[in-house]
Amino acid sequence: MSQNKPHTSSSNSNEDGAVRAVKDCLAGSVGGIAQVFAGQPFDTVKVRLQTQPDVYKGTMDAVRKTIANDGFSGFYKGTTTPLVGVGLCVSIQFLVMEHMKRTFARINGTPSGQTPNLSASQLYIAGATAGVANSIVSGPVEHIRVRLQVQTAGASAQYKGPGDCIGQIYRGFGLKGIYKGQIPTIIREFNGYGMYFLAYEALVQRTIAQTGKSRSELSSGLVCMYGAAAGFAMWLTSYPIDVIKSKLQTDGFAGSARKYNGTVDCAQKIMAQEGVKGFFRGITP
Repeated sequence: MSQNKPHTSSSNSNEDGAVRAVKDCLAGSVGGIAQVFAGQPFDTVKVRLQTQPDVYKGTMDAVRKTIANDGFSGFYKGTTTPLVGVGLCVSIQFLVMEHMKRTFARINGTPSGQTPNLSASQLYIAGATAGVANSIVSGPVEHIRVRLQVQTAGASAQYKGPGDCIGQIYRGFGLKGIYKGQIPTIIREFNGYGMYFLAYEALVQRTIAQTGKSRSELSSGLVCMYGAAAGFAMWLTSYPIDVIKSKLQTDGFAGSARKYNGTVDCAQKIMAQEGVKGFFRGITP
C-alpha cells in the first residue's frame, strides 16, 4: 500500500482516496483472477486429497488419477465461480480493511493524513473482520467450486456446471443449502485473514522502522517475499478448519448420503478415523 500524504483540501483528499480505492480494487481483482488460474490446479488436488482419502494416496497419485480420469481440464473444474466472485471478494476485503484501519487510527489518535501504525492485536482484528465480511461471498463460491472439483467426468457426474450445481442445491435445500459449511468458512476466514494481515504488516512495519524507508520505497521482491511469508502464516494456522470446511461442503445434504452432522461432529470423526494427520491431509499442494 502506498503511503498517504497530507492534502490541503479535504475534497481533493476524498477524491484522491476514492480514485486510489478504485485502482486498488481493480488491481486486486486482476491479481485475484491471475491467482485463481495459477492456483486452481493445486486447489483441486488439495480438495480431492482432503475429501477422498480412500481414493487418493498422496499428491502425485491425485495428479495422475485426475489426468487419467478427467484430462488436464480436470484441474480446472469449478474455476468459473471463483472467477466471478473474486472482484467482489477483493472489494469487500479492501473496503472493510480500510474502514477498520481508519477506526483504529482514530482510537490511537493518529494525525489525519498520516499512515496509521496499528498494534498486533489491531492488525489481527482488522484482517479478521475483513475475512468475516468476505465469507458472505466466499462461502457459497467455494461450496460450488469444491462440489465441482471432486466429481469426475462422465455419466456419473452429478452437476453439469456451476449454474446446474447452484440450481440443484437451491431447488432442493434453499439458501441454507447454498451456504452449507458456512461456520467453518467464517472461522477459517476470521483466523486466516487475521494472521495474514498481522504477519504481513508486522514484517513491513519492522522493515520501515529499521530502514527509514516509506512503503512505496520497499522493493517488489521484498513485498512479494513478505506476502509469501504471510500466506504461510495464514495456511499453517487455518488448514485444519479448511479440511473440515471441504468435507462438509462435499458431504450429502440429508439421509444416508450425509456423513457429518456439523462442524464438531466432522472434527471428531476426522480424529477418530484419520488421527491428527487427517487435519493436514492435502497441505503439500
